Amino acid sequence: MSTFNQLNNINIKSVAALPSPEEIRLEHQLSIDAGARVVASRQEAMDILDGRSRRLMVIAGPCSIHNPASAIRYAEKLKALSDRVSDHLMILMRCYFEKPRTTVGWKGLLSDPGLDDSCDIARGIRLSRDILTRVVEVGLPVATEILDPVLAQYIADCITWTAIGARTTEAQTHRQLASGLSMPVGFKNATDGATQTAIDAVLAARSHHSFIGVLEDGSVGVFRTKGNPYAHIVMRGGNNHTNYGPEYVAYLRVVLQRAGLPTGIVIDCSHANSGKDYRKQHVALDGILGQIAEGEDAIRGVMLESNLKPGSQKVVAGVEPDPEISITDGCIGWEETEELILKTWETVKKARF
Repeated sequence: MSTFNQLNNINIKSVAALPSPEEIRLEHQLSIDAGARVVASRQEAMDILDGRSRRLMVIAGPCSIHNPASAIRYAEKLKALSDRVSDHLMILMRCYFEKPRTTVGWKGLLSDPGLDDSCDIARGIRLSRDILTRVVEVGLPVATEILDPVLAQYIADCITWTAIGARTTEAQTHRQLASGLSMPVGFKNATDGATQTAIDAVLAARSHHSFIGVLEDGSVGVFRTKGNPYAHIVMRGGNNHTNYGPEYVAYLRVVLQRAGLPTGIVIDCSHANSGKDYRKQHVALDGILGQIAEGEDAIRGVMLESNLKPGSQKVVAGVEPDPEISITDGCIGWEETEELILKTWETVKKARF
């Protein structure tokens, strides 16, 4: 091996070009009506976070999507339910295509659509965008988590609300990205439950930044942002403890006020707030609804991990996974999802209207 060849790409097995964001968007376009719905739903979410609307956001859907057909079936059910409760709730479908990993594991449909470590990312981008456009066409606003800043350019126009996960909230890259996104962005508290990292992230995302990113045509450019005024905090619990209780909400409201930040927060009923047990999400939701019933108005949204069937499953080589059961974190099934959303609707109706 020559000295020149020893300088770069020593550990790179192969390199392949991706189609540009513009190419992918042209292949899977939002209709004019669907695009207008995305704009309108973003404004609805902003109104809720600002307190101009008394409705509550409910973000419900699979921990991760692995089967496009099942995702659309779920969307159709959720849309029908949304139509029943839209006077007091804003329902968004959780469409997560990227999964952060502590070590290794399936990284989501965007990265590995074949579920076999073949990592056909170009196909994953096309599949994910196709699902997003179809969900929006069904009539539902979409919520997601953005992990890879480059991939955001391929799907962001479809998204109403996005999260920055607990493992990436501290990253400057994601704070800068959030400052330029066109929708509200929720920063999750750190995995140990600490909220200061998320508060710092919100402050950073509300400021202007300059950073390098991918342009519509696939070339590299410099983005200069104005700052995102709708960056906010998502409470998801921490190591061995929950943080959805009234003492945590009251504390965070005071801390946000002292930092000069709006006090609207979103609470995740899953992850550490359920002890990583999907069967306990209802316990977290009951605690949240109790606070809403008593007049707590800082809570502007809740998150539920939900699928057509309850539980989770392992991916086994050569075996087709059940399309209706999560292959990552366990989820509640559709029947419980409907029950919990209707319960939330009744509570919000009585407490806020």
